[in-house]
Amino acid sequence: MAACVFVFRRSAARLFSCASTRFRHRDVNRTSALTGKVDRFGGVTVDLAELGLPADISESSFSSLLQDSLLQWKAEGKASVWLRVPISLSRCAAAASTHGFTFHHAKGDHAVLALWLREGQSRLPGFATHQIGVAGAVVDESNGKVLVVQDRNKTKNAWKFPGGLSDPGENIGATAIREVFEETGVHSEFRSLLSIRQQHNHPGAFGMSDMYIICRLSPLTYDINFCTQECLRCEWLDLVELAKTNDTTPITSRIAKLLLHGLKQGFHNIDLTMEELAAVYSGMFYQLYHRQLPPTLKS
Repeated sequence: MAACVFVFRRSAARLFSCASTRFRHRDVNRTSALTGKVDRFGGVTVDLAELGLPADISESSFSSLLQDSLLQWKAEGKASVWLRVPISLSRCAAAASTHGFTFHHAKGDHAVLALWLREGQSRLPGFATHQIGVAGAVVDESNGKVLVVQDRNKTKNAWKFPGGLSDPGENIGATAIREVFEETGVHSEFRSLLSIRQQHNHPGAFGMSDMYIICRLSPLTYDINFCTQECLRCEWLDLVELAKTNDTTPITSRIAKLLLHGLKQGFHNIDLTMEELAAVYSGMFYQLYHRQLPPTLKS
C-alpha cells in the first residue's frame, strides 16, 4: 500500500493545510482533529518532524492530540495511518502504541509506526524483507580466465567472484562493476545476468531473506590491484580449473561450468540480457532481464 507523506507547516495562526485538509493547533492539550491528504489507498502519513510540536511535548498531550485525529479519520473511513517519529520525539511513539500503533520500520534518525483503521486483518504492506548481494564474473574471452578473489574475513579461503551488497537505488550491473573495481582494481562493463540465489533466514542479513545475483562482466583493464583489507588473494584463474577445484563454493563452481558452456556454445545460450524500458510511472524507467528475443519478435 502506497503512502503519501503529509507535511505540516506552521503559520502565524498555527494553521496547517495539505490540499483540502486543515489542522488548527490551539494548544498542545486542546486541538481539533487533524486530517491529511489521502493517498489512493486511503492512507494518511503524518511526519512529526514537520509538525512543529513543542520539543518537550508530553506523552499525554500527544496522546490527546492523536486521539482526536483518530476519531475523525475513522469517521471519514480512512484506511490507515502512518506515523513518522524522529528519535527526538520517541515519547510520541510510546503514546501512539496505546492507541494500537505498531512499529513498521526504523531507518536512520526516525521510526515509522502504522495503524490499520478498517475492519478485518491489516492489509498494510510489510517493510523491505531482503538484502541484495551482487557479484561480477569478469571473463577474459581471449584465454578463458575469470577474475576471482579469496575473502580475508572468511573462515575458509575459497575462490569466489568479487562482489558485495547493492546500495539503495543502485542497478544490479552498476553494483557488480563497482564491487569488482573496489575489490580488485579491475575496470569492467556489464554483459548479462547469470544466476539468482534466494536464501531465507540469512544470518548475515539479520535473519531476513537474501538475494545473491551473479553478473557476467567483460574486462576493460587487466592489471590487479586488490583491496588488502577485504581480500586475501586475487587472480585471473582458468575457468576449467575453477570448475574442478575444491577450493571454491558450490555456487562459484556451478557458475564456472555455466561460463565454460557459454565460451564453447555462445554466451547467448546462458545470458539474461538487460533492456531498459519506460515504466507506467511518468518519467521513470526499469531494467528488464530476459533471454534475447529473435529480432522479429522485439518490435
